[in-house]
Amino acid sequence: MRNLGHYRVMASVGFRMMFYDKAKLVGTILGVIFAVVLGVQQLSILLGLLSKNTMFIDNSGADLWIVPPGTSQLQSGSLMSDSVLARARTTEGVAIAEPLLYRSATLKKPSGGVEPVTLVGTSFPSRLGGPWNLVAGEPEALTEPDTVILEDSEREKYGGIDLGSVRELNGRRVRVGAFTWGLLPFGPAYAFAELGHARDITSTATDQMSFVLVKVRPGEDIEVVREQLAKKIPEQLVLTRTGFSRTVVTTLLREQLGASFATSTAFGLIIGFVIVALSMFSSVLDNLREFGTLKAIGCTNFDLALLLFCQATLYGLIGSLLGLGLVARMAEGIRGPKLVPIVPEVFYAVVPLIMVMVCLVASLLALGRIRKLEPGMVFR
Repeated sequence: MRNLGHYRVMASVGFRMMFYDKAKLVGTILGVIFAVVLGVQQLSILLGLLSKNTMFIDNSGADLWIVPPGTSQLQSGSLMSDSVLARARTTEGVAIAEPLLYRSATLKKPSGGVEPVTLVGTSFPSRLGGPWNLVAGEPEALTEPDTVILEDSEREKYGGIDLGSVRELNGRRVRVGAFTWGLLPFGPAYAFAELGHARDITSTATDQMSFVLVKVRPGEDIEVVREQLAKKIPEQLVLTRTGFSRTVVTTLLREQLGASFATSTAFGLIIGFVIVALSMFSSVLDNLREFGTLKAIGCTNFDLALLLFCQATLYGLIGSLLGLGLVARMAEGIRGPKLVPIVPEVFYAVVPLIMVMVCLVASLLALGRIRKLEPGMVFR
């Protein structure tokens, strides 16, 4: 029976052999770092892009969304009548139900030309649907006549606007009352106006709206209220906030983002696997006599496997931690209003485990060569 001290000795030998050839050590760790940086960076960008396209739903303040049938993304589409709003307001468990207008518009620049915006018409005082994340001015600015709120990061794009600047939105003169920051989905940046003003700008009838946003009474079960609304308004689709976000994410992954980011992430893992496997196999070839000596003095294939697995584990841990550190710095460096890469805390626990597993699998290639090694070779 092997005792714990024996296995500790084998692990120590493995680490000494690993650090003896510093060139291979650095090369192998760089391979792991490359895999982590490429894979995690791609995932962080993907999560950032997905967040950009669900941020409106997540920050709307609504528990439930009533949307047109077939809605799978937040976009300008068919309108619904105010009868939907009336039925929603009289449904048991509903505290607040407000209309939301979500339409495309164009902002005219002083130098000529126009820039597209996504105009959101919101109701006061509930302000379900925004605005949020203001960096200048107050949301109540929308209660002032002909006032809109625009995106701060697009100031120069809109012709050097500032608080109080006057522009034309769909041919209607508007004044800038406040600025948001980072409200940039895949499409044009969000702009906000009071509901009636937004209807006027987009020439939308006063009894028409894009969505109905619902706030459930405290203590009420959101799913129960959703089912009641679905029965009362069967011609529309009723979704919870999380359900709507999940639908948007699923649609984006299936139709636009999933394949490309999955390919990039898999490419990083494959490259890391190949580099680690080749490095460990090369290290075994360079140290055949040493491994043969270990076998000659009584080490079994299991002992040598433990040696390799200890090396692989250390490669995975060191490379993962360094790679995650680089990713965190890179994410902070490219953070901006159009993209905020997201590196969830769970990545710092899961990624090292994944890379250790990748390195352990890669070490099997080297183990296959060691198993065929004859102890007598050291006497030749």
